[in-house]
Amino acid sequence: MNRLPALMFALVLGGACAHTPPAGDPETLRPAVEGFHKNLRWRNYRALSSFLVPEERQDFERKRRELHDERDLTVTDYEIEDVKLADDGKRATVHSRIQWMRLPSASEQTESVTSEFVFRDGVWLLEKQQSGPFAGELE
Repeated sequence: MNRLPALMFALVLGGACAHTPPAGDPETLRPAVEGFHKNLRWRNYRALSSFLVPEERQDFERKRRELHDERDLTVTDYEIEDVKLADDGKRATVHSRIQWMRLPSASEQTESVTSEFVFRDGVWLLEKQQSGPFAGELE
């Protein structure tokens, strides 16, 4: 009998949430963050652009071609250091360390990168990124 009030509370709460946009599930955030970094590491820029918000994809792909990134950009390593989900569940901030170099420079750079993911239309997408090989592009 004690379960009835809890069930009623769940039904009322569920009804109240039915009209608000759904929040992102942290379990669906992980594959998006890891997928972005893995595709970056392996120079799979076509797949990488699918992790971006749609309004950034065309410019991102154009910039990859202009800079000859398939040939000239090498990400040698990355480490996802921290992931923080916003209270509303619709935004996430990801801190990672990325090691990379872009020819003609032979110097490897290591940078702390901050990425902002948004939960949109049921998926996590990269909206902004500070530092790293795409600095100044996704802002």
